[in-house]
Amino acid sequence: MLGTIVNTICIVIGSAAGSIMRRRIDQTIQKALFNAMGIVTLALGANMAVQNLPKSEYPVLFIVSMALGSVIGFKLDIAGKIERYAARHNASRLAEGLTTSCLLYCIGTLSIVGPVLSAVYGNNTYLYTNATLDLVSSAVFAATYGWGIMLGALVLFCWQGSIYAIAYFLNSSDIIPEALMAEVSIVGGLLLISSGLAILNIKDCKTINMLPALLFPVLFFILKSLVS
Repeated sequence: MLGTIVNTICIVIGSAAGSIMRRRIDQTIQKALFNAMGIVTLALGANMAVQNLPKSEYPVLFIVSMALGSVIGFKLDIAGKIERYAARHNASRLAEGLTTSCLLYCIGTLSIVGPVLSAVYGNNTYLYTNATLDLVSSAVFAATYGWGIMLGALVLFCWQGSIYAIAYFLNSSDIIPEALMAEVSIVGGLLLISSGLAILNIKDCKTINMLPALLFPVLFFILKSLVS
């Protein structure tokens, strides 16, 4: 768990540093940061989706996942609940920033494979690398959105901690098939593109409502393993 703890602490430190810097940044610079974060998020999302599409063994799965996940999210009105909470605490646009940062923290080879290698082999190299990246990205996001970005540390700890625990008790490095990683990465990439569009004020797709889409590839592979 050391690698996950270090990763979590780096996000807390980065978020604190970025939030402190935010007080010294005027509105013009903040707008520039919003634009920069939007473009970066679009690029990362497109790269993630395009890289993994050729690896997909089930080309329709990401479409079904996005469709069903969006329907469930919109029915639950996840975005509406979070936006109303943010409005009460004077934290406009925090929801989209927190969603984007959490996707960047959690969806990717380093953050998914890292806890497995740590649990099975005691190798924290992936997690330390991920921690360095998250330190920088959390600082930039917090400079743009404020202290609320620090909540991403809790999300990452729960995410990596769950993967670590499963790998530790199963003592296996094969708990996450490459095919599943590809499908989750495709969906995650599309969600990042959606977040980028919202940050740039091009189209608010309510990305938070689409987050349940990430569950469907996992459910599909669980059902597939039970049937086979």
